[in-house]
Amino acid sequence: MKLDTKAMRYLTAEDWKVLAAVEQGTKNHELVPTPLIEKLSRLRGGASGVHKSISALAKTGLIGRLKEAKYDGYRLTYGGLDYLALHTHASRKHVYSVGSRIGVGKESDIMIVADDTGAQRVLKIHRLGRISFRTVKSNRDYLRKNKTGSWMYLSRLAATKEFAFMTALRDEGFPVPEPIAHSRHTIVMSLIDALPLRQISAVPDPASLYADLIGLILRLARHGLIHGDFNEFNILVKESKPDEDSNEITLTPILIDFPQMVSMDHPNAEMYFDRDVACLKTFFQRRFHFVPTQPGPFYADAKKTVGRDGARRLDAALEASGFTKKMAKDLEAAIREQQQEKLAKGEGIDEGGELSGDEEEDEDDEEDDEEGQNDQQEEQVVLVIGEEVGKSSGDNNSLIDTGRAMQKLAIGSDT
Repeated sequence: MKLDTKAMRYLTAEDWKVLAAVEQGTKNHELVPTPLIEKLSRLRGGASGVHKSISALAKTGLIGRLKEAKYDGYRLTYGGLDYLALHTHASRKHVYSVGSRIGVGKESDIMIVADDTGAQRVLKIHRLGRISFRTVKSNRDYLRKNKTGSWMYLSRLAATKEFAFMTALRDEGFPVPEPIAHSRHTIVMSLIDALPLRQISAVPDPASLYADLIGLILRLARHGLIHGDFNEFNILVKESKPDEDSNEITLTPILIDFPQMVSMDHPNAEMYFDRDVACLKTFFQRRFHFVPTQPGPFYADAKKTVGRDGARRLDAALEASGFTKKMAKDLEAAIREQQQEKLAKGEGIDEGGELSGDEEEDEDDEEDDEEGQNDQQEEQVVLVIGEEVGKSSGDNNSLIDTGRAMQKLAIGSDT
């Protein structure tokens, strides 16, 4: 789904309380009973105020009903969860304005946002339920209560795990985006001026770039980690020059996307490690016609380096952050079953062991482009949490005034 913030400016403080009440009730109910919403929202206006807010929220698609439900109630939609997360980011002044979408996948949307100083950032919205819950087995622990709670739970887990790993990796000096904020299923991080490796057709020295990337795989291993999805989609390449007059170009790889990262002690660690290495080799051979002269690296050798030279075990650091083993198992099960669904749809696996869903992803991008042809002008509009405030060359005063209205909307909520 595409994030649409236009309705945000119309929500009242009461609407936010009711939306938060539906979210709270979703923890134990797939369909939150209306009396429970009334109880949790605690509006001064009583039942009539709650029903007024319910009507407004349902009209904008933030909550919805289930067909043939046995009782009167509502469920939280992804749009509703998006609004709650954005509201939190805005109240904490991490997000001031929302711009265009710069990336879309099966499990996440990537948006350009800005803080109140105008500094651009990236908002990643995890949407793990986009395809996974049509096929996951009902006997999974995370599905025993309800499906709505499950996609919320797993999307939150993905965001929590990614933020924790990004923070730990950044602290250890790894080339990753700077993690700024985390709320529910979303992460705000720094915007890096770099291109995905898959968009690069040629590099001056493939051997050097390949060596840098293999070095990152081995460096992660020393810290007890395997990326688990180390491919051209999750590697950015930043171009820089020592000085303006120099013709020398330095390419720096940046790692992104960490929900599938696993420990070197994982039961399937060797498979994940070998797959990461094979994916990289396959891509470099196909794209840059580069074939390394030496075999490996191999998991057995990398395993011996874990903790070497005082390297901190980051897999242990994740569990210390509150991300439990049960959470890791639930998230891993969902990701694995998503991959199985891709295989069932015939997307297959390429020679490097990587799921070859490129064509389908490109088709999704084309559909989004067609869907958004009329929105190209809109993407050039700065959206201050749902409000158009003029083109990029527009009135700065309008931007400031509208931003203040947005902050009033966000601050003071119980979310």
